[in-house]
Amino acid sequence: MWAVSTITMLVLAGILPDFQLQSADGDSATRIAVTAALGAGAFGLLSALVWPVMVRLLLLVPALVLGLLVFFLNGSLLLLALRLNPSGDSAAAPETAVIVAAVMSAVASATGGALAVRDDDAYRRRLYRLADRRRRARPPCPDAPGTVVVQLDGVGHDVLLDAVDKGLMPTAARWLGAGADVPEPAATHRLTPWRTDWSSQTGASQLGILHGSNRDVPAFRWYEKDRREVMVCNRPSSAAELQRRAVERTRDAGLLGVDGASRGNLFSGGADELALVLSVSARRGRDNRSRAGYFAYFSDPANAVRTALSFAAEVGREIHQSLRARLRKQRPRVSRGGLYPLVRAFATVVERDVVVAAVMGDLLAGRTAVYADLVAYDEVAHHSGPGSRDAEKVLQRLDRSLALIEKAAEHAPRRYRIVVLSDHGQSPGETFRARYGLTLADLVRAGCGLPVPRRARHTRSGAEARAAVRAALRRPVEEGAEQYRPSPRSEPIVLASGNLGLISFPDVPHRMTAEEIDARHPALLPTLANHPGVGFLLVRSAEHGGLVLGARGARIPVGLLGREPGPLAGFGPGAAEAVRRTHGFGNAADIMVNSFHDPADGEVLAFEEQIGSHGGLGGPQGRPFLLSPLDLSVPVADGEHLVGAEQVHRVLRRWLAEADGPQVPVGEARGGAVTRARSEPDHAGQNLPAPDPAGHRKSA
Repeated sequence: MWAVSTITMLVLAGILPDFQLQSADGDSATRIAVTAALGAGAFGLLSALVWPVMVRLLLLVPALVLGLLVFFLNGSLLLLALRLNPSGDSAAAPETAVIVAAVMSAVASATGGALAVRDDDAYRRRLYRLADRRRRARPPCPDAPGTVVVQLDGVGHDVLLDAVDKGLMPTAARWLGAGADVPEPAATHRLTPWRTDWSSQTGASQLGILHGSNRDVPAFRWYEKDRREVMVCNRPSSAAELQRRAVERTRDAGLLGVDGASRGNLFSGGADELALVLSVSARRGRDNRSRAGYFAYFSDPANAVRTALSFAAEVGREIHQSLRARLRKQRPRVSRGGLYPLVRAFATVVERDVVVAAVMGDLLAGRTAVYADLVAYDEVAHHSGPGSRDAEKVLQRLDRSLALIEKAAEHAPRRYRIVVLSDHGQSPGETFRARYGLTLADLVRAGCGLPVPRRARHTRSGAEARAAVRAALRRPVEEGAEQYRPSPRSEPIVLASGNLGLISFPDVPHRMTAEEIDARHPALLPTLANHPGVGFLLVRSAEHGGLVLGARGARIPVGLLGREPGPLAGFGPGAAEAVRRTHGFGNAADIMVNSFHDPADGEVLAFEEQIGSHGGLGGPQGRPFLLSPLDLSVPVADGEHLVGAEQVHRVLRRWLAEADGPQVPVGEARGGAVTRARSEPDHAGQNLPAPDPAGHRKSA
C-alpha cells in the first residue's frame, strides 16, 4: 500500500501545479522518488497514529459535520507530513493538499479493496481493522452460534421477490436458491411473509420486535391527552419513553439483553453495545454510547474519505434523478428539493456505511445477538416510489451490504445465522392533497365549520432518516405544537402517519364517543366518512363500544367486524382484528381515519407528502418479510400466519433460545427475582404464553 501511495503522489505532483516534490533548481528522478516515498510514509504513519485521536476528539461535534471535515483533516495531515519530510523539497498549497490527500486515501482504499477480494487473508485483515479494538479483552466465544438480524426498512415481501427475479439482489437470490449462478436448487434460507399491525411503521414494528410489546402505539405520531403532548416515534424523547413503557410492560430488557448490539435502530432492544440508536441519542454523558459507532468507522481515514466522496456522489445522483422526473412530468411526484438530497445521502451512504461496519465489527468480536436497521430503501421509496428505478438501485446496494456481512461472518470466531427481515412494506399512490387539493386537516376544519385556508399546506413527512440526521446534528426533532394547553373550544389536532390520520380534541380529557362528536360537530363524521379519499373511520361509541364508519351510512360495531361485510372488506385478511386491537389502545385518537385503498393495484392516498407510504391499512405496506436460515425452526406451522410484530419477537426469542441465546428479564438485571415476560394478548384476543427463557441466565 505504501508503494501505491508513493506512485499516486508522484502522479499528482506531475499534474497539480501547486504540488511539488523537488527543489526549484530541479532534482534527479531518484531523489524525487525518495521524497515521494518519504512523504507517503509520513502521511500513512500520521494517518494511523494521529487520525484516530482527532476523530475521537471530534465526536464532541455533530457527527454529520465530521464528514464535512474529513477532507480538511486529511489535507492538514499531508501538510504536516510534507513539513516533516527530511528532504525539505516538498511543498503544497493548502487547497492542493486537501485534493492530494483525498485522492491518495481514495486510491489506497480502492486498491486495498481490490486486492482483498482476491486474497482471503488480506480481506480478513481489512475486516478486523473495523472490529472493536477491545475485542481481545473479551472472553472466548461460546460454541453456540450467534445471530445477526438485518432489517431492510420498508422493503415489502413482493418487492423482495421482484428484486430477486430481476437479478437486483444476487445475494438474497442465492440464499433462496433462485440466483442465475446457482446450478441447482440449493437454498439456505426460507422466505416467510408476515402481517403488520394497523400501524404499519417502524416505530410500532421495531418496538414490538425488539421489546416484545407495541401496545398503545396507534400510529407514527399521536396526541396523548393525559400528557398534553404529541408523541412522535422518531423523536428521541418519545422513543426513550416508548422503550421505557415496553420494558415496564413486559418486565424484560429486550431481545438483545445480554451480549447484544443494536445498530441504527429506534430502540436499543436492551443491548449494551449501541450505535446510532435514537432512544439514547438525547442522553448526555456516559449513558450515551450511541455515537461510538462513528468513531469505529471514521477512525480509518480511507473509510472517511470514501464515505465523504460517496455522500457527494449521492447528492448529485438525487438532484439528477429529481430533475429527470420533473422534466418527464412523472406522476405521482412530490417535492424533493431543499435539504432532501442531503437527507437521502445520509440515509443511503453515511448511515449504511457506519451501520454495516459496526455489524461487521460485532461479528468479528463474536457478539451473541446483533440487530441492525438499514433505512436507505425506505427513504428513497417515500419520494421516488416503491417500484421506481431509484429505489431499485438502492436495493442493489443493500444486497451488496448483505454480501459484506456474510463475508465477515465467514471470518468470525463463531458461526452465525443471518436473518433478514423488514418492518413493513410501502404502498404506492399519490397524496391526498395532490388528488383533492386539500389536506386532511382542511377537511376536518370544513366538517367542524372552521375556516379553511385557500391554499393547502404541506403535511410534514415522517421518514425515519430525517430523525437520524437531526440526531447526528444534535438537533431535537421538532413537530410543532408539541404541547397544547386546551381552551374551552380548542380546535382539533390532526396528525398524519402515512395513509392513517388521527384527530383529537385536546379540550376533552377522555376519548370522545361518536355521540359526543355528533353533538359538537354534527357534520364532521359524515363529511369524513363520505369523502372519496377516505376508506373508513374508527370511533368510540357509548352504545356499541366502538364503530367503524364508512360511506353511505355504513356503521359496523367493532364486535361484529369480520362477520359482516363493511368498509373493511377490501383491506385484506387481518384488517378486522388489527382495527379491533387498536380500538383497545388507551392512546387511540378520538377519530382514526384510514385512507381510500384500491385492492386492484394496492394504491393508497397518503396524508403526508409521500408517493410511497406506510402507516395504515391497504396494499403492500402491511406485508413485510422474514428471511431465515433453514437450520432454524420454521417461524409458524404450515397453514398458520405470522401476524404482528409481537409474534415476530416471539419467533426471534425462540431462535435465540435454540442457540442458548440471551433471554434476561429486567428483574434479574437489577438484582431482583427472575421473572418471565408476561403473556400479551395476540391479535385474535387469546393469551399466548411468552417463550421460555433460554439456557443459563447471566447478569446484564
